[in-house]
Amino acid sequence: MFKQLAKWIFYDVWGWTIVGDFPTEKKYLIVVAPHTSNWDFLVGLLIRRFTPGFNPKYLAKKQLFVFPFGKIFRMLGGYPVERGKNTNFVDSVVKLYKDNEVFATTITPEGTRKKSSKWRTGFYYIAQKANIPIFRVGFDFGTKRVVLDKMYHITKSAEETVSEFKAYFSQFKGKNPEDGVSWPE
Repeated sequence: MFKQLAKWIFYDVWGWTIVGDFPTEKKYLIVVAPHTSNWDFLVGLLIRRFTPGFNPKYLAKKQLFVFPFGKIFRMLGGYPVERGKNTNFVDSVVKLYKDNEVFATTITPEGTRKKSSKWRTGFYYIAQKANIPIFRVGFDFGTKRVVLDKMYHITKSAEETVSEFKAYFSQFKGKNPEDGVSWPE
C-alpha cells in the first residue's frame, strides 16, 4: 500500500519522471545535486520507497536522531553521523561499506542548502577509499525529472573530479536555486 501511495504521489500528484536506469551493483555512492531544499529528501524518499531493489541509506547529522524522530529517521534508512571538525567522517562511512555486503548511501556534495562556491570532497575520498563507483543523480525541479547517470569510477584528482561534477550538475535546476549553491569559483 505504501509503495503504491509513494508512486502515486511522485508521478501523478507531483508530476515527476525518472530518466535512466537504477544501478545493479551491490555497493556504490550516490551523489545528488543540486541540493537547495528539504524537498530533495522527500523526492528521494519516495523513489526509494517504490523502486524494487533500490534501498539506499542517507546520512544526516546526529542531532536529528533524537527522540522521537530518531527512530523514524532510522526506519527511513538514515544513519546518524558526526559532522564536526574533530571526527573522521570519511573513514566512518568507508567502514560502513567495508562492514556491509550490500550498501549504498546518498551524499550531497555541497554539504548545505545555502549558497556556497566550495564543494566538500568527502564523496570523492569515500569512493576512493572504499573502492566503489559513484552514481550521479540530478534532481531537476525545473523539468520535474530525476536523472540517473551511469556509474562513475574515480580516475582523476579530487579537484578535477569536483570540477567535472559541477559541470555535469549545472544542467539541473534546484527547488530554490536563488537560495542554493552558486558553483562557479
